[in-house]
Amino acid sequence: MHKLNPILLKAVRWTGWPLLPLVLAFLATGYAISGRYGLGHLLDQQAALTLHKLLHAPLLLLLLVHSIPAIYLALQRWNRTRKRPAVRTHGHPPG
Repeated sequence: MHKLNPILLKAVRWTGWPLLPLVLAFLATGYAISGRYGLGHLLDQQAALTLHKLLHAPLLLLLLVHSIPAIYLALQRWNRTRKRPAVRTHGHPPG
């Protein structure tokens, strides 16, 4: 296991929790802007638009910090499981 893997795994786990409410807030403000699903009653359109625009940078940052290490670790796991040596049967067919 690479020395960086535990740090990357912690980054994935720690960014996952703030991402959840951030994505929900992003969706809620987007629906409040359009007035769908009754969310237009929570915020007026201008306030929802302002909040929605403020959420772009943190959402993008957390998404990148979360997904890049997650993809890297998944590819490492996938490559580790695929490179197992084949079982030798000494000329006999398996089974």
